[in-house]
Amino acid sequence: MKILFILIPIFIFQATTFAKNPIIPNKGANDPHIRIFNGKAYLSASHDKSIDSKGFSMDNWWMWSSENLVDWKLESILKPEDTYIGKPFSSCWATDIATRNGKYYWYYSEGNQQTGVVVGDSPAGPWKDPLGKPLLSSEMTPTHEYDMGIIQDSAGDYYIVFGVWDYYVAKLNKDMISLAEKPRKIEIKNPRGPYNPDGKNLEKPTDDKPFIHSYNGKYYLSWGCFYAMADNVYGPYNYTGSIIDASSFAPGYEKPTWPNGFLQGRHGSFFEFHNQWYFAYCDISQTGNRYFRDTFISYVHYKENGEIALIRVDGIGVGEYDSNQGKIEAEDYFKASGITKKMNPDGGFSVAEINEGDFLVFPNIKGLEKKSKIELKTTKVKNVTIQMRNGSPYGKLIASFILNNGNDFYQFRLPSLSGVSDLCFVFKGKGSDLLKFDSFSFR
Repeated sequence: MKILFILIPIFIFQATTFAKNPIIPNKGANDPHIRIFNGKAYLSASHDKSIDSKGFSMDNWWMWSSENLVDWKLESILKPEDTYIGKPFSSCWATDIATRNGKYYWYYSEGNQQTGVVVGDSPAGPWKDPLGKPLLSSEMTPTHEYDMGIIQDSAGDYYIVFGVWDYYVAKLNKDMISLAEKPRKIEIKNPRGPYNPDGKNLEKPTDDKPFIHSYNGKYYLSWGCFYAMADNVYGPYNYTGSIIDASSFAPGYEKPTWPNGFLQGRHGSFFEFHNQWYFAYCDISQTGNRYFRDTFISYVHYKENGEIALIRVDGIGVGEYDSNQGKIEAEDYFKASGITKKMNPDGGFSVAEINEGDFLVFPNIKGLEKKSKIELKTTKVKNVTIQMRNGSPYGKLIASFILNNGNDFYQFRLPSLSGVSDLCFVFKGKGSDLLKFDSFSFR
């Protein structure tokens, strides 16, 4: 079999800085909720005050933004003095943000007791407290009314979920600052958690910081790295598992842990951006202090039965790539069009259902200046041409790789690449389902 390639020399120059995991190092940004508005990611976060803290000390809430999940900009600071709290306060706990009818609603926790809300015309504010009192007051349910999360269902209705050990959920009115119903207790069948590894701790069966997201018609209720699944937002939810275990960690990221181990304290949120799913969560492996937490982001992949595969906890993070890391998994793209992820027999994933014109974007690949070859791992290849372009499917053509039917492994020469490269793979061929793309690496 003859393998052909067309090589077009080009030099790519780009200057940037790399912000690996943690995404905002040495700042204490934690309890991350990431939402996508107008093509940009917004991180609403709590703020651990000092790496020297001996207890939880958080005196404001933060809003950060990023277009690439790598470079982050502080957009807004919400002080408790500017809310119904009305004075300095050191228990500014978890937050979330939602938008409706051109307004943005930023929900925040008054410690582990109550939840308030402010409203603004943009995700960066300025913010106004429309109620002058809590949205969720401390006497509302048998649990504590804090650590809320917002979920929008397929009909466009919004819900708020909150609590510790037992969770409650309620539909919001269209004004987003009042409840349309009395909060309902969520049933979770056979829950587990950092305090309840064997299911016997009925007093503390789960944790705080609940979050609900939906994917492919299912609802996922998570508390840190633990989660349960249901067919509707109210449940009942069936406990499914944890997305982290001992095999998840790259060297140097497994310790130190919380008193109850590395599964504790993974407060976070799931979000979708450019046809890719992510989990943003707390980590203390780099600070060594449970009271000064960082935010990490990892790729999320769903199995065919709807369960979530184990995530990878490492320093590479998302939205950037190191050509010296070995293989780069195709499913860990930053942007994609017209593809799906499929589980491999070995438990990994490939990018599949690739048709003419579909593409994958991998920005911020560093270390390519000394690389002369690219290796592609594929299966079920028809006659396909992969165009490698600069940054997007419309970017300047760097090289074309022709893949003949029958091979699972291809190696091609690279043109000279310099600096940090943004690469886009564009797939060309007749018919549908041209190939399954597993991974690529550089030599």
